Amino acid sequence: MSAAKLKVVLTVKLPEPVETRMRELFNTTLWYDLSQMPRDKLLQAAQDCDVLVTSINDRIDAEFFDAAPERLKMIANFGVGYDHIDVVKGAEKGIIITNTPGVLTEDTAEMTMGLILAVSRRFVEGAEIVQRGEFSAWSPTFLLGRRVYGKRLGIIGMGRIGQALARRARAFGMSVHYHNRKPVSARISDELGATYWDDLDQMLSRMDVISINAPGGSSTYHMLNAERLAKLQPHALLVNTARGQIVDEQALAAMLREKRIAGVGLDVYEREPAINPELIGLPNAILLPHMASSTIEARTDMGDRVILNVKTFQDGHRPPDRVIPAML
Repeated sequence: MSAAKLKVVLTVKLPEPVETRMRELFNTTLWYDLSQMPRDKLLQAAQDCDVLVTSINDRIDAEFFDAAPERLKMIANFGVGYDHIDVVKGAEKGIIITNTPGVLTEDTAEMTMGLILAVSRRFVEGAEIVQRGEFSAWSPTFLLGRRVYGKRLGIIGMGRIGQALARRARAFGMSVHYHNRKPVSARISDELGATYWDDLDQMLSRMDVISINAPGGSSTYHMLNAERLAKLQPHALLVNTARGQIVDEQALAAMLREKRIAGVGLDVYEREPAINPELIGLPNAILLPHMASSTIEARTDMGDRVILNVKTFQDGHRPPDRVIPAML
């Protein structure tokens, strides 16, 4: 690229330090509204920039790429996931796509462990009772939950986040099990004291808690369908902070209503931001608004990765976090 500053357009409001740095380095147009950029404005913005900084709420599909001019050279996604981007079509158009991996690990693992504790010990139900002024007296049988100490945790997806969760779970005295495309190295397995299950169905039927930490995409779509969910024990808990499409929400809601599973903690949804109405109001479901990575530190680190990718591209080098079709 030439020495001239790249024209960069943001489709979402970012933390102030990130926006300030981007304006210093690039010819940057900010999006000041807290809501996501509407579709028509997204398509319009792509017509007059070199780099478009997007987020998970932007639909960067075939229609988008067909309408993109030759000037658009890069999609710098503010986020790890890229399910919303047609990576193959982007590659055909010669547009570089990047994401921000490796910066949300600890935050997401914290949230996942928090959900495991909250669902197990019914924190939200207790807090709501106090807020409504309905707490009158302590009782030996009031809001009985289950301790996590000594329970078996089954992790689906033993990448960075799965491993960070395993470390936290061990600190709480849980037994760590996992299903992955292949076993982790012996060193990691020994460190985590983790047991590998090649057969997901067998693991599901033997765990007390299941945590989904796998990537999204066609290979994991409805990985936990009605048939697989039925293998969970009635006292089992399910937590998902990965991708909503991994779980068949309709089947999950039915299991919760019929008490064929003890509880769930969800931070992501199959048709996000829409939430299956059958999940709303269930006392054994904790539903969060996709906030696993919502820390000041994580958002700043994500912005730094975006800046690094765009600056590297501006300097004529290959961005470190490039997403290519072979990764799908």
